[in-house]
Amino acid sequence: MSVASVVAHLFDGQLPFRVEAFDGSVVAPTVASPANELTLKILTPDALIRVLRRPGELGLVRAFVAGDLELDGDLDALFSLQVPPMGHLFSPSTLGPLLRLIGSDAVRPLAPPQIEARQRGALHSRGRDRDAISHHYDVSNHFYEMVLGPSMTYSCAVFASDDDTLEIAQRRKVDLICRKLELQPGMRLLDVGCGWGAMAIHAATNYGVSVVGVTLSTEQQTYATERARALGVGELCEFRLQDFRDVRDGPFDAISSIGMSEHVGRRSLTAYAQQMFDLLKPGGRFLNHAIGRPVSMKDDPRPTRFSEARRLTQIAWGMRGPSRVRSDFIERYVFPDGELHDVGTMVSLFQAHGLEVRHLESLREHYALTLRHWVDNLEKRFDEASEEVGVERARVWRLYMAGSAVNFEHHHLEIHQVLTVKPTRGRAGLAWRPHFEPPF
Repeated sequence: MSVASVVAHLFDGQLPFRVEAFDGSVVAPTVASPANELTLKILTPDALIRVLRRPGELGLVRAFVAGDLELDGDLDALFSLQVPPMGHLFSPSTLGPLLRLIGSDAVRPLAPPQIEARQRGALHSRGRDRDAISHHYDVSNHFYEMVLGPSMTYSCAVFASDDDTLEIAQRRKVDLICRKLELQPGMRLLDVGCGWGAMAIHAATNYGVSVVGVTLSTEQQTYATERARALGVGELCEFRLQDFRDVRDGPFDAISSIGMSEHVGRRSLTAYAQQMFDLLKPGGRFLNHAIGRPVSMKDDPRPTRFSEARRLTQIAWGMRGPSRVRSDFIERYVFPDGELHDVGTMVSLFQAHGLEVRHLESLREHYALTLRHWVDNLEKRFDEASEEVGVERARVWRLYMAGSAVNFEHHHLEIHQVLTVKPTRGRAGLAWRPHFEPPF
């Protein structure tokens, strides 16, 4: 039996894509599918060894990252495929031919790809969080410039139309947040997880506020500091290499957190909400912009009524139902220790810690379009990106961003901006208008 025919056998004759293997064997799709134009290339016997030694997603991912497998064609179709039951791999009719194809090499250990994350220490401890952030962000600022474009903004943009450039849409997003926070000259803003400084620099340049930005990425901190100086707002922007839990110089008039709480983790959610409350002035505004997963009653049919704020984290993705369902690909190669929390959990958590939720907005379709721009940027400069960070990492980024775009389009992922205020007597200082329409 050839390598390609073994793969076809795994799918019980319902093969949705083309297979080409190192032994010269080829099998065409045998069933109509969106994946018919996709080709799986099994380039080396090591691909089979990795799958046998670590059955499931991890073996496949390692083979892909190491270059033992290749995917040609439209990657979107990949994310609609149904994986055959694991038992098929170990059935005598499959395992026997595989072992004969591999021979004695089947027991040979293979090291994981070099870029696989190997975090140590207690989950969401300060040291482990630094390592997890460094794995994703301390890669190469030039690489991120290729992917993100001139805005260097690594979060969902806000588009007025499909004709918007990514840069215009990203500017619209940070300006939307500034207006939701009602920033005024002389105010003091804390930007938690400040990235490469786009939000802080925009707020300082256009609203005259003094900004403290905190990040755990040395590459981001250096880049943001230099960029603020180059744009003439260095005196208004301070970028720190600091954990949000260690910020002690409040209170602030406003706090923004854009694409950061996904890294916090359920163990630190209560500390996160409490810290945001403690760092705000009375009447101050806090906006949380974060990716989440939709939750249905199928996930947890039991009623959820909690009297203690700390217990609200129990309904976060990570503790009940199918929560904390992990992808080996995302966990090992993209966002180590990242955790997504549904928007209902976040709203309840903020309110349980004394923050009043005043406005909530979904931007799901906007993130899908943002990711399509990033994928296009990477594909146009793929060879240059591979030279900058290595082909393994470039392949990972292409696959993860394409998959993320599909997940947002199909509503497997969500993105929300939650605007809160630290209550005070009388009017909270927010605009009477509930909508925040951009001026451009």
